[in-house]
Amino acid sequence: MTSEQRIERRVEHLMGMPVNLALRGRFANGEKADWAWAEIVEFLRSVDAVFSTYRPDSVISRLGRGELALADCPSEVHEVLELGEQARVESDGAFDVRRSTAGGGIQLDPSGVVKGWAIQRAASILDDLADTDSCLSGGGDMVCRVRTSSSPGWRVGIEDPHDPTRILAVLPVHDGAVATSGLAQRGAHITDPRTGDVPTTLASVTVLADDLTWADIDATAAFVMGADAAAWLEGRGRTGVIVPSTSEPVMFGYASRSE
Repeated sequence: MTSEQRIERRVEHLMGMPVNLALRGRFANGEKADWAWAEIVEFLRSVDAVFSTYRPDSVISRLGRGELALADCPSEVHEVLELGEQARVESDGAFDVRRSTAGGGIQLDPSGVVKGWAIQRAASILDDLADTDSCLSGGGDMVCRVRTSSSPGWRVGIEDPHDPTRILAVLPVHDGAVATSGLAQRGAHITDPRTGDVPTTLASVTVLADDLTWADIDATAAFVMGADAAAWLEGRGRTGVIVPSTSEPVMFGYASRSE
C-alpha cells in the first residue's frame, strides 16, 4: 500500500459532535465497511442514551438527580465512574467527574471520560476489517490504527489554537490515540474542579497515548494544571504538544520515543 491510496470517509453527528471515520486498504469501502460504520453509529447512539447530560431521560441525568441508584445503573456507568475516580486521584483533583455548583450542590458530569472511552470502544468494531487502516475521530480526538505492513501510518496535524489556519506540528501515529484539550473551539467549557475557575495559562494540550480514554483524560487534566502540565504528562510516559497562552509551543516526551 502507498500513501497515495484512496481514503474513504464517513461522517455523522453523534453525541453532540461530528464523528468521522477514515478507512484505507482492503475493506475501505463495500459491505464490510458499511456494516462497521452502522455498528459504530448504533453503539454511539446507545452511549448517548446512557450518558448524555443534555437528555433529561438519560441514565446519567437520572442518577445525578437522585432518581436512580448507582446499583441500578448499567455496568458501563460503573466503569466510567471508576475511571473518573482513578483520574481524580492520579491528577490530584485536576480532573473530576463531580464538581461544585453555584448553589452549593454537586453536579455529576462524566463527559470528560465518556467521549474518549466511547470512541475507543467504537474503534474496536473496526478490528473485523482485515488489512484496513482506520482513523475514527470524535470531536477531533481520534483512534488511529494501521493494519497493512507497508502503510506509512496516519499523520495527525496539531492546529494552532491562536490561528486555526496554521498547523503547529504533525504527529505520526501507527497504533494509538490523540486528544486535544483547550478553549479555542468550544469556549470556556473547561473549569478547574478544585476552584471552579477557567484555566488561562495554556491555550491547548495535545496528548498521544495508546488509548483514547486516557489521552483525553490526561489532556484535560494537564490543561487544568497549567505550568505543571509537561512534567506531569512526561511522568505518565505521554508525548504531545503544549501550547502556552503567551509563548511558543512545547513538544514533550519525545526524547525517549522513536516516532
